[in-house]
Amino acid sequence: MQHDIIIAGGGIVGLATAYRLLEKNPDLKVLLLEKEGKIAAHQTGHNSGVIHSGIYYKPGSLKAKNCIQGYHDLLEFANKHDIAHDLCGKIIVATTPSEVAAMEKVLERGIANGLQGLKKLNQGELKEHEPHVRGVEGIFVPQTGIIDYIEVAAKYASEFERMGGEIKLNTLVTGLKRNSSSTEVRTEGATYAARLFINCGGLLSDRIARLNEKNLDVRIIPFRGEYYKIKEERKGLVKNLIYPVPDPNFPFLGVHFTRMIDGAVEAGPNAVFAFKREGYHRSDFDWKDFQESISWKGFRMVAAKYWKTGMGEFYRSYSKAAFTKALQALIPDIREEDLEPAEAGVRAQACSRDGGLVDDFLFSESAGIIHVLNAPSPAATSSLSIGTTIADKALVQLKA
Repeated sequence: MQHDIIIAGGGIVGLATAYRLLEKNPDLKVLLLEKEGKIAAHQTGHNSGVIHSGIYYKPGSLKAKNCIQGYHDLLEFANKHDIAHDLCGKIIVATTPSEVAAMEKVLERGIANGLQGLKKLNQGELKEHEPHVRGVEGIFVPQTGIIDYIEVAAKYASEFERMGGEIKLNTLVTGLKRNSSSTEVRTEGATYAARLFINCGGLLSDRIARLNEKNLDVRIIPFRGEYYKIKEERKGLVKNLIYPVPDPNFPFLGVHFTRMIDGAVEAGPNAVFAFKREGYHRSDFDWKDFQESISWKGFRMVAAKYWKTGMGEFYRSYSKAAFTKALQALIPDIREEDLEPAEAGVRAQACSRDGGLVDDFLFSESAGIIHVLNAPSPAATSSLSIGTTIADKALVQLKA
């Protein structure tokens, strides 16, 4: 079965890529393969729903470029298709004087990335935005918002199919073979051929890549992010979004408070090493996933360097009191009894062979094949821009 392009992965990046391809060239025959029985089943479906501004990312990086462009593309798409969203803004809070210098660096990055209307806040001004917050200084980021990314992904899918694209569910890619002019894509049920194959496999992206790149220099390490929901009668403690100053050593933003588009308020996440790539519960374990992680030299180097931080994350995972204490750094009035468990998510974090947690989007390209090897947050915000980036790479290859 011959296609122009086959995409593996029905998350928001794969769907945005499929949509952008047919938007650019409606004559293409594009097939999207998703291993689950529905689209957006993993990272997209467990997303907290934040529209990111791009304030955190290194100027000139793929994250910065794609987040800022993707932000505008996403808002345009949401307005066009009547998808509910709210540009409510957020505050980033320095809870102690020692965090102010790092906060200033975040502000500098935001300005360098072209964000308008950023405002430094003193203690009194922080209280005007969030009456229950505690901090010495802060930043107001007006561009941040909230949306339902499952709804966004569903609209990408319906638009892709409306333009003639095809989605096959329950279809796991098990083999890749590049021939002189096409790529053979094997699945458990059938074999397909395409002029170009695009891997948007998320949590399985490295395994798919290793089907044709045996000496891949990165491996996906799963990190579970666990959340609590603030009970209805206490969610008034949070008006919009409240974030701490991030730790510059990690590609995670720390526990924070997020108002959702449905009105609920979530608190979290932590970032614990998951013993299963799709392990949304503490008890989830898969020997193959676990062995692949701990056998990777790069991950062992990360674990040796940051084991104390990692143990702290695990402690908060098992201790609601410790999780609450971390939240109280931002909102002292929050109590254990105000929190009830919410859904967790698992982040597909690429780890390099030399012991680094990859801090930018990462692509690998060869004749007839494009792999997306690292696309964690802010990939949902950036999805249409990432989709454009990949589509442009694909169209160049098809013309060659």
